[in-house]
Amino acid sequence: MAIFVAGLGLTQAHAQERIYRCPGTPVEYINNAEQARSRGCTLMQGGNITIIEGIKPQAASSSPTRRSTTTSPARNGSDRVDSAAQRARDSDARAILETELRRAEERLAEAKKAYAGGEPEKQGIEGRNYQRYLDRVAELKEAVGRAESDVEGIRRELARLPAAPGSTPPSNQ
Repeated sequence: MAIFVAGLGLTQAHAQERIYRCPGTPVEYINNAEQARSRGCTLMQGGNITIIEGIKPQAASSSPTRRSTTTSPARNGSDRVDSAAQRARDSDARAILETELRRAEERLAEAKKAYAGGEPEKQGIEGRNYQRYLDRVAELKEAVGRAESDVEGIRRELARLPAAPGSTPPSNQ
């Protein structure tokens, strides 16, 4: 039995190798003593070491090019969108936002109906557990607030778009 225990201790000691930290960018960690000496690495001391690789940064050359095409205004006429295409895009955006506005207004109406002015009907166990009822009322009130905020946000977005020919601006209800 003593030989078996001693054998386990030897196995654990052998499994933990020495780790060396090598200077440079990026910093490297190796466990080969000969390579460490030749590269000027230092022995890491302390507990176990865990190394987690991070995300590799993108090449520096692609970054400025991408930025210049997406954020800077067009410098020559070839990069510009003709006015008919821009009007079509604006029209599509307006149609999408108007559809979203209708859906948001429907959600608002449903939320207000469920909230019932702060006094919705009690459901199931809420008759005996008043705190559950109060929690549900608070959730319903928050849902109404979120729905109102959604409607207001979509209306703001619609107001930022150029007016469509023959349309009236959205009303604030």
